[in-house]
Amino acid sequence: MLTLNNQGLQDRAGWKAAGVALPNYDRNQMREQTKKNPTWVHFGAGNIFRGFIARLQHDLLNQGLVTGGIVAADTFDYDNIDKIYHGYDCLTMLVLLMPDGTMKKEIIASVAEGLKVGSMYPEDREKLKSIFCNPGLQMASFTISEKGYALKDLQGAFLPAVQKDFEQGPNHCCHAMSVVTAMLWERYNKSAAPVAMVSMDNCSHNGEKLRSSVMTVAEQWLSRGMVTKAFVDWIHDENMVSFPWTMIDKITPRPAKVVEDALRDCGIADMTPIITPKNTFVAPFVNAEEPQYLVIEDRFPNGRPPLEKAGVSFADRDTVNLTEKMKVTTCLNPLHTALAVYGCLLGYTSIAAEMKDPELRALVEGVGYGEGLPVVVDPGILSPRDFIAEVVNKRLPNPFIPDMPQRIATDTSQKVAIRFGETIKSYAAREDLDPASLKYIPLVLAGWLRYLLGLDDNGKVMECSGDPMLEELQAQLSTVKLGSPESATDAVLKPILTNASLFAVDLYEMGLAGKIRTFLQEMLEGPGAVRACLKAHV
Repeated sequence: MLTLNNQGLQDRAGWKAAGVALPNYDRNQMREQTKKNPTWVHFGAGNIFRGFIARLQHDLLNQGLVTGGIVAADTFDYDNIDKIYHGYDCLTMLVLLMPDGTMKKEIIASVAEGLKVGSMYPEDREKLKSIFCNPGLQMASFTISEKGYALKDLQGAFLPAVQKDFEQGPNHCCHAMSVVTAMLWERYNKSAAPVAMVSMDNCSHNGEKLRSSVMTVAEQWLSRGMVTKAFVDWIHDENMVSFPWTMIDKITPRPAKVVEDALRDCGIADMTPIITPKNTFVAPFVNAEEPQYLVIEDRFPNGRPPLEKAGVSFADRDTVNLTEKMKVTTCLNPLHTALAVYGCLLGYTSIAAEMKDPELRALVEGVGYGEGLPVVVDPGILSPRDFIAEVVNKRLPNPFIPDMPQRIATDTSQKVAIRFGETIKSYAAREDLDPASLKYIPLVLAGWLRYLLGLDDNGKVMECSGDPMLEELQAQLSTVKLGSPESATDAVLKPILTNASLFAVDLYEMGLAGKIRTFLQEMLEGPGAVRACLKAHV
């Protein structure tokens, strides 16, 4: 059997026979060079990092364009480092799932080390300090999810762990943003050399979110006399500490059983996924789609690797912002949410299967082509029409991408403002367009309200995915009943549909509330009414 570790890499003939591409660089030299002069550290050791970001450096190593690798740091789930990183010598089996059912397999070997940076792991914490103190460090990148940057709860109060970090200071902090700020404090005291802090998370204005959190921590410590004003000024100066904006796009769903079985059948040992105590589902392999996009604001005060040679696009901030807005408000994310809501209601467990459903395909085409493209801004480096065509015709229908509507439905309340509200606002801002003319977007929003009732289209109890506003919204809709269309009254819906923080607009002012109410009432007629409503309107 083939084994995914340093020793196992020596069996090059065996890996070749299994159809697995191997690194063509000396991994021991890469790790030694990284130890001597670390230039890139990454926070967030999950699948998007292992299957996309680490692969970029892997490609540069294969081309002989760089000599060092990446140090991965985890501030959340240390079992991932212990069992997946240490257990496999920081190697990842990347499996690209092609639309024709074939798999492209490659071992990604660019991660030199995995660190657990919690305060209970002082040795790893010291290694991280050493990395940040190295003047040659060019960037720290992040895929910690949007929640990883949050310092406050839904009521606007600082999280207890964050407040504790404020009081305890840089030497004993635990929250990811506090740890990062503490590392910058170490760097400032050692050399004050420039560095780029690069969020690669899938959220709008990600660099600004990272910068705001780091600045907040630094200013709180300054107010307590734990750091100096000169340090805060250093972070504030983007010629010294930059926070580039980025747009990232690649689907890396949870490890699939079919991939695990295929790897075993190829003679590769120990590919079984694990579920950590923190409920992270992770495996020695990452399965992912082939298409990927990363656009980065080219603001690196201490230099950067030539990532454009690995397919990354570099641009100015406005272009990055337009590219992100194109994806999030028009060409991908709204389509995902539409499929998530209706997929759950109609009993689907596969996004690809939904794309075979004529009503659901017509719905997402209406949301994207019909209502999104008229107001999309072309970022210049990617064609919106080509991008959405790839999404609709290749990416979403790929039957070998095991993505589920239930996963995508998570945190929908946090998504609808940007995914649909921005398009509605764009219609309102145009003299030649009227938001009241929209049909597909209000149909999606009505479907979401129907979804929140927790009953599928057969009238059976359906578990709603996690959402910070789920309990509040379900309470507001508690008098709305399946089989009673008249229960969806303006009195019930108005507090929700006028919530501009939820939708980015007042849907009554936009002339859409009546349409949403009517769609919802149709879907409340009884079992099968969701399908009937779709058939009637798409």
